[in-house]
Amino acid sequence: MTPPDGVDDDKRATLRRFAALGASASMAGAGAAGLAERAAADDAGDSDARDAIAGYLSTTPGAHFSKVRDDLQLGTGETQHHLRRLEENGTVERYSDGDYKRFVPADRFDEFEKRALGYLRRDTPRGMLIELLSNPEASAGALADALDVSSPTVSKYAGELEEAGLLSREDGYAVERPETVLLLVVRYADSFGDRATRLAENADRFLEYDGH
Repeated sequence: MTPPDGVDDDKRATLRRFAALGASASMAGAGAAGLAERAAADDAGDSDARDAIAGYLSTTPGAHFSKVRDDLQLGTGETQHHLRRLEENGTVERYSDGDYKRFVPADRFDEFEKRALGYLRRDTPRGMLIELLSNPEASAGALADALDVSSPTVSKYAGELEEAGLLSREDGYAVERPETVLLLVVRYADSFGDRATRLAENADRFLEYDGH
């Protein structure tokens, strides 16, 4: 049953779970204009939803519009409204990834990282990158077997990953900037699924430290 204020209990719990993260992100990154915007949101009763979006993106960077909307149980117009306000106050930024519009916390990721996050949000490319981080010698056939997809599917996505600057095919397959990609997988493993979680649990043995 939906209570008189129109927000059901599941939606309220979801919003509150992310809102605590988002409130601190908004305060830290928005500056005077952002604080004024947040005060206006408080007056309008919008702050929980807006803070929830900011908090969600802090744990799920690179999410596209529909995922933000669906995971937070918001309406399409409501999501558009709050994302626009968060962009305007400098809390989040939007970037294009093919047919997708993806969102990340503002000023946190470089262009390579944003491209990587976009592909890590797609099942097969994410599986390929994680498998290659775990086993750099993996062949196209081994990747196909590990991911239970066809060899042409692996070849297709390998071409896309190479074009995006995330994969080299000069001598087999090799992840570009592997430590950067690994750190993204480890940091946001909970949002990438079981394969990423397993990699994160054993990440220490894949990292190579250069003393810096």
